[in-house]
Amino acid sequence: MKAKSQSGHPFAAAAHWNLEQSYENQPRNGSNKRKTKEKPERTRLPIKTATGIVQVPNLPSAATLDEDTESASDDEDEQDGIDPTQATLPSTAPVAAEKPLPLRKRVIIAKEELANIATLINEDPEENVGLLKRLKEISDDAAVQIRVLAVGTMLAVYKDLIPGYRIRALSEEEMKVKVTKEVRKVRGFEQALVTGYSGFVKMLGGLARAGRGGSDKDAVALSKVAINCACGLLAAVPHFNFRTELLKIIVERVSVRAVDETFVKCRTTLEELFRTDEDGGPSCEAVQLLSKMMRAKHYLVDESVLNTFLSLRLLSELDVKGSNSAVDNPRKRKKKDREFRTKKARKLDKEQKASEKEMMEADATVSHEEREKRQSETLKLVFATYFRILKEKPPGLMGATLEGLAKYAHLINLDFFGDLLVALRELVSDAKGEAEEEGEEEKGDKDEGADCNVVREALLCIITAFALLSGQGEGITIDLTFFTTHLYATLLPLCLSPDLELTTKSLRLPDPHSPLPAVSSSRINLSTEIELLLRALSSIFFSTAHQKSTTPLRLASFTKRLLTTALQTPEKSSLALLGLLNKLAIKHGRKLSALFSTEEVVGDGVWDGRVDEPEMSNPFAATAWEVVLLRRHYSPKVAEAAAALPGMFAERGREG
Repeated sequence: MKAKSQSGHPFAAAAHWNLEQSYENQPRNGSNKRKTKEKPERTRLPIKTATGIVQVPNLPSAATLDEDTESASDDEDEQDGIDPTQATLPSTAPVAAEKPLPLRKRVIIAKEELANIATLINEDPEENVGLLKRLKEISDDAAVQIRVLAVGTMLAVYKDLIPGYRIRALSEEEMKVKVTKEVRKVRGFEQALVTGYSGFVKMLGGLARAGRGGSDKDAVALSKVAINCACGLLAAVPHFNFRTELLKIIVERVSVRAVDETFVKCRTTLEELFRTDEDGGPSCEAVQLLSKMMRAKHYLVDESVLNTFLSLRLLSELDVKGSNSAVDNPRKRKKKDREFRTKKARKLDKEQKASEKEMMEADATVSHEEREKRQSETLKLVFATYFRILKEKPPGLMGATLEGLAKYAHLINLDFFGDLLVALRELVSDAKGEAEEEGEEEKGDKDEGADCNVVREALLCIITAFALLSGQGEGITIDLTFFTTHLYATLLPLCLSPDLELTTKSLRLPDPHSPLPAVSSSRINLSTEIELLLRALSSIFFSTAHQKSTTPLRLASFTKRLLTTALQTPEKSSLALLGLLNKLAIKHGRKLSALFSTEEVVGDGVWDGRVDEPEMSNPFAATAWEVVLLRRHYSPKVAEAAAALPGMFAERGREG
């Protein structure tokens, strides 16, 4: 009964069922998906057999391919004598690092890349302006040779890319305005150009300052390259942005008194900028930086730096540029060749031309006023520098200062005449005192390092003083007897000077008996001493502003001393002095005819040629006997000029 009940109930044996095991063995949907994923994708197209049945080619399974690959690799290993178990182990041998390229090959690669970049930028600047960043990256290379090549390439690229106008930053309102695609493209190019150029100029400044010490040869080489690049940019594109930064690089270099190739390059760049500047803006900025630098250095700079002011175009009439698109006086067309226009069209054309003419005149007036304003500011800075130098009297700059004052004397304000003449008189007095000390002391006891040519400075002071009154001071009565007397006293010592006709460019051997080493002169004024003397004499005797001061007594004293001087000077100087006396005979022959007459004597007493005051020498008590000696001069030209001189004075005396 019990067995029956157990077998008869359907769930009687449920406790002995292994339900989890049976559930685990049941198929699942996920496993089917996995199998479908594991099946390889068919990539072959169905084919049609000769019997017309379409068949799909079966691909071998991945497992079969893996087994075939493994068996093939095992066979190859067995043939090579390698155990397959050992072949699967990773290699523990050290891998050799790649060797760096030699410098020569790196330089060649850099040259090729720089050439390609420059070519691409030159072909299409707007599309390839982004390559400027790559040039900057190459310029930061560790190798000096590659950096030099990169800097030179950047210089050439920027000189070609920079337009003929200054690029300004866009305002917020301009940025908000919608523009065309072409305008947006041009703006992007301009901003990228300014950004890259700004970084290039900053890099040049850093390289130029890095080579100041001179201890690192690589830094010095890069400094020279950077300074040359700055000079090239300033000469080629002085109108473009960051001009002040370029000027600072150049002014910092000329502030050092060591004269070398880079110094000369910077100085000539400034002189060329001053000569070619028609706007006045670049010159004004350069003069501001130079005057500020010289004042900070207490004017202990090379004389040639101050002489750059002589190249300025201060308040001078500038040439008007001709137009490339219009003719000033167009040829009138014949009536048959004229284009037919209605009366209304002719009237509109006439009104348009009138308005264009007014606009051009207005622009010319504005530009002329701005140019005059800049040049006036430049002139103030130049004269302020000259006056400070006269006040502080630094060694080596007095000649250049006096030369500049003589050149721009007609532009000096009349209010400064009194103070300036007092300063010039003090300089002449100092030069006279130094000359007297030089005659008393031996040359070896003097400090030649701070020595300056006192004779040249005295002559320049005299020229400057007379140039001041010849310019604007013709209506002012100022006595310049002090300068005239000093010039009269200078004639005899000057005629014995061995450097009378020599300049700094003249070749000469150093003195073998001198205890000090030979030092080349830093003088930039190439006028010889005889040329300065002739300029000073011409200012005294042939200037219309000083006719009242040329008394017969003074003329006769100078004539006698000039004849005595001509006996001692070289041939060319003697000819120049006799030529001056010839001009003097033409203008003042009637006053001086008594000197060349042996029949009568105008003055009383005795002539004293040793007195250094012309009014005290009593010249009319003597005759011009020096002419007889000059007739026997070894030079035929001098002898001929001396023989013709008495006849000139006698003829003028008879005419008077």
